[in-house]
Amino acid sequence: MSTAATPTASHPIYRGPLPHVTTVERLPVTVYDQPADASRAVAREIADLVQQRAAAGKQTVLGLATGSTPVGVYDELIRLHREEGVSFKTVVTFNLDEYWPMQPDALQSYYRFMREHLFDHLDIPAAAIHLPDGTVPRERIAAACVAYEEQIRMAGGIDLQLLGIGRTGHIGFNEPGSTVESRTRLITLDSVTRSDAASDFFGEWNVPRQAITMGVGSILDARRVVLLAFGEHKSPIVRKAVEEPPCSHVSASALQGHPDARFVLDRAAAARLSRFEAPWVVGPLETMGLEWTPQLTKKAVIWLSLKLGKPILKLTDEDYNEHSLQDLLSCRGRAYDTNIEVFRGMQGTITGWPGGKPGGVRGPHGGSDAFPKRVVVFSPHPDDDVISMGGTFIRLCEQGHDVHVAYQTSGNIAVWDESADRHVDFVEEFCKAFGVGTKTTGIADRIRQFLRDKHAGVVDIPELQAVKGLIRRTEARAGARYSGVKPDNIHFLDLPFYETGRVRKKPIGADDIAITIDLLERVQPHQIYAAGDLSDPHGTHRVCLGAILAALAEVKERPWANDCQLWLYRGAWQEWEPHEIQMAVPLSPDEVERKRMAIFKHESQKDRALFPGATDSREFWQRAEERNRETARLYDRLGLPEYEAIEGFVRHVP
Repeated sequence: MSTAATPTASHPIYRGPLPHVTTVERLPVTVYDQPADASRAVAREIADLVQQRAAAGKQTVLGLATGSTPVGVYDELIRLHREEGVSFKTVVTFNLDEYWPMQPDALQSYYRFMREHLFDHLDIPAAAIHLPDGTVPRERIAAACVAYEEQIRMAGGIDLQLLGIGRTGHIGFNEPGSTVESRTRLITLDSVTRSDAASDFFGEWNVPRQAITMGVGSILDARRVVLLAFGEHKSPIVRKAVEEPPCSHVSASALQGHPDARFVLDRAAAARLSRFEAPWVVGPLETMGLEWTPQLTKKAVIWLSLKLGKPILKLTDEDYNEHSLQDLLSCRGRAYDTNIEVFRGMQGTITGWPGGKPGGVRGPHGGSDAFPKRVVVFSPHPDDDVISMGGTFIRLCEQGHDVHVAYQTSGNIAVWDESADRHVDFVEEFCKAFGVGTKTTGIADRIRQFLRDKHAGVVDIPELQAVKGLIRRTEARAGARYSGVKPDNIHFLDLPFYETGRVRKKPIGADDIAITIDLLERVQPHQIYAAGDLSDPHGTHRVCLGAILAALAEVKERPWANDCQLWLYRGAWQEWEPHEIQMAVPLSPDEVERKRMAIFKHESQKDRALFPGATDSREFWQRAEERNRETARLYDRLGLPEYEAIEGFVRHVP
């Protein structure tokens, strides 16, 4: 079983930036293969700056950001402090923003976030830490903002400002329309920003409507600016900020006018930049360190086919020449030969037997010829299995494979209070009817009292968390049984990293990996399916995949692991691009209907999910069906067989 190496805190595996250059981008952009690589590089840059200035007898003034994006940088700064002795005693910090109104000890406060993720772990003097005050009365906000600007000026100005970017292109809370002259002020939050923050507040209706933020002009005053962006969901706005002219509707684009600003991205966030989306239109590939590999050729041919609205096999030499692909023909020969090569490759991805056929016929890309196969489907949340690969899930069961499903987390934060209250009422009435469960009334009373007094964003009491977890568990069991999984093959891992009662989770730990290893050792699968949809709004998918990869790295020497294949699925937020798909499982109209019914077993997520993510108001089954149908339409437009829907998979490689 080949897996990517897994970094540890004490021995991080560092990979440098990708060696691509371009003239299309309007400011410097550095791209790393993985977010962890980017985070470690930026942390090292900050640490070096601090040490250099300290050696010269100077303090370092850092502008800091909150949110999930900079957490990796903060984790690495903490490691550098603990393991390499880097001191931050000479550092002064100013944070970008804070919700208003907001108490400093509230779960969602940025003061608390910074304390938990950075300040409590470094030797920065308490008096050197500055954040906007979310408790200041409205009539004093203007004066407080002026005072904040004066504090920055008195500290000598910001030496390095760390930024993230919102989906509206905002930096800090500088929403669309913010000018380059804007300073620290109170601002009303955009609806997209509030939607993105909804999960932190257990519902958009709990998100404050205003915030105090440093202005675009305040940010531009910093001597050096580093903007971090990770994940596919950031790629469209990154392209606007980097490649399009500056615009007040995308405040991050103002960085184009800064003398020392750059974007630091992972490959996913850079995916829409021209040099990654269609590098052949930027210039000769050799100037970007690229060559016409089979994968890049496949991407280019599909791009040309879709751009011209012509099936792959109908593309001509003239089509290639007229659309910046002359170099491809000179390297790989006639359009006719290239078309056939790519077409056959795409045709070879289609299979109705994802686990292989009886009689020793291997599945796609080799693997074990055993039949039936032992299969483990990992599901980060209790419904990801049926949402993202429900058709393939059902087909594997119907074709006789020994299918196991492992629900990695309880999903208990994604249940409405009203739904939990209804289930408590049912249990209480059930116990009364049959004269059992004398403790039930007391537990029910505690839950109802908590719900009556509950404030926005408060963590549920353990009893309520347990009820919500049981709701998700029974729904998952119903969906798995409907799909054909044997009751003994349904596993609930309840990985500890998730069980905080909060949207923000703990880092992956040894216990999470040990639980995953235990399941793998017991099943010894020939095939594993895991979520590769890393744009979920909470980051749970990414952590769950990390646990699987770390577990596989531990067991890679086991005999059963040699022929084990790991396939990544998507579906709830993103879909694989057609050139990425390595296994395409077609679904008939009846199979689409069966998949929908499996999703419907998750009643607590029906009609309206608590955390839908982004601004997509559709139910998860609607999103999944449309993505599967769109993949089928793409295959049809490329000249391949026409299906009702297709679920796509990518095989994991290091």
